Amino acid sequence: MTKSRGRNLLKTIPGLLVSAFFLWYTFRGIHPSEFRSLRFDHPAWLLGVLGFTLAGYTLRCVRWTRMMRPSGASFQACARVLMTSLAANNILPFRIGDIMRVFTYAGDLGASPSAILSTVILEKFLDIFVVGLIFITTMGRDLPERIRQAADVAVVISLIALLVLMFGAAHIAAPLKKLFAALPNIKLIHKVEPWTLLAIDTLRQLGIGGSFTLLLQSAVVWFCEGMIFVSALRLIGLGTDRLGPWEAVSFANLSYMLPSSPGAIGPFEWATKTALISHGAESAPAAVFGLAIHAWMLVSVTGAGGLIFLIHRIRIHNTTPLLREIEILPEELPE
Repeated sequence: MTKSRGRNLLKTIPGLLVSAFFLWYTFRGIHPSEFRSLRFDHPAWLLGVLGFTLAGYTLRCVRWTRMMRPSGASFQACARVLMTSLAANNILPFRIGDIMRVFTYAGDLGASPSAILSTVILEKFLDIFVVGLIFITTMGRDLPERIRQAADVAVVISLIALLVLMFGAAHIAAPLKKLFAALPNIKLIHKVEPWTLLAIDTLRQLGIGGSFTLLLQSAVVWFCEGMIFVSALRLIGLGTDRLGPWEAVSFANLSYMLPSSPGAIGPFEWATKTALISHGAESAPAAVFGLAIHAWMLVSVTGAGGLIFLIHRIRIHNTTPLLREIEILPEELPE
């Protein structure tokens, strides 16, 4: 077990170095006075930050409850497990929160790990599609025309692919298996194939109406997330055009795909700053805003999820140390 801990610690070092580099790159040349100058110029917008945060994460719980409908899991159980997993992802490496959702809480949800895994994968697919769509449609005006044209083509292809998944889930599993069989025999494809088929099976069970509802819910979830950024920008009086906060929220969340520390510390701040500058914001205030909004997202989600986790452990009289529970989990989601 000690050797395993040592190996896991070594695996976290590259991510920490990536985070350190992005933090240095984002805040180099910024005087400490810029951080002290952060003020609430329009305090009424604080209600927007609080309200849209609550609405967005409540709707995430509603959406996952719909995905878990075949198992009969209640909203209360789904909300507790989801918020706990999000909090764990923010503070622990290797997406431990998602792994806990799949394995640790399978009994609480009355579902098999593979059924839960299918909903986690579908959740990621929907989020990446909506966030990617927002990013492509709000990219800075200084991009070359060819890149914009390529982005438009990517949006159309992604939309067609999603519609095929939603409305043809009952008929495309067999053709996809043949397609994967014809692809090169590499590890990545072996992982992607079962994950994709699991997500498609979840859509098949939900039906066309349920799938369309999930897409609408995902759009509203990310509208709320974007409005957190809009409200926060208005709160501190940082100037940018109307598209600025929307590119910032999409680019910042896409930065989670970069290997870094838990919570994407570093890449998140860099992405937010880069997006806001492309829409007219000044460099130093944009960087400080990126740090402030990230701190809010981490503290609010991790705090809420952690509190829910502790209350549940006390209620069920669970005295097993958390680290011992984590040690028996697999290091990654199953293939």
